[in-house]
Amino acid sequence: MPSVLIEVRREYSPAEEVALIDAVHASLVAAFRIPDEDRFSRLVSYPPHRMVDGPAPGVADGYTRVTIDCFPGRSLEAKRALYREIVERLEPFGIPREKVSILLRESAFENWGSGGVPAADAELGFTVEV
Repeated sequence: MPSVLIEVRREYSPAEEVALIDAVHASLVAAFRIPDEDRFSRLVSYPPHRMVDGPAPGVADGYTRVTIDCFPGRSLEAKRALYREIVERLEPFGIPREKVSILLRESAFENWGSGGVPAADAELGFTVEV
């Protein structure tokens, strides 16, 4: 049930945007072993002057920020695998590893709700202990 936000500071074609979302999702499936159909992802493309990374604002480049909100329970090794998977899957889009920033935020089950029910009371359909 991870929620993903991908932020970039350059334009991609619609097909490339879908492929970027798919690449990050495939990374979650591989590293966190979530079901393939468990996806909630967004991609936001900023004009370069609205997303500053370092001292050179206004330059379109490959800087990419991936923020993932998820449940706690993944091991450090699973998180390492996720970070590795993401940078490897984004490289074919011309996004250098050093331009990828990943923020993983874990929230307790009782802090997530869907359909009026907290995740602590719901059957997730997968385990988070990987």
